[in-house]
Amino acid sequence: MLMTFILKKHYEFERARNGQEAVDMVDTMKPDMVMMDLKMPVMDGLEATRQIKAKCPDLPVVVLTANAFDVDREAAEEAGCDEFLSKPISSQKCLDMIAKYVG
Repeated sequence: MLMTFILKKHYEFERARNGQEAVDMVDTMKPDMVMMDLKMPVMDGLEATRQIKAKCPDLPVVVLTANAFDVDREAAEEAGCDEFLSKPISSQKCLDMIAKYVG
């Protein structure tokens, strides 16, 4: 919910309810970037990232998660994530990271 509050002031975005929906949305919406959580129903964020990167290898995928352990970071990198951010995150840091990928 915090990310929704931060993002709606600066960007147009859509929110997926689960990993499968995120994969499907990439196919239909052609986003500039994907922000991914690791823990989601139906399909977790790692598998969703793998599927997204298989179709769109140049699409930036940024993980934003409460899982801040090195093993989580390594798993995200292996899945193809471009950036790994752990919660809590400041709104400015989040906006700076997004600007790095989409301007």
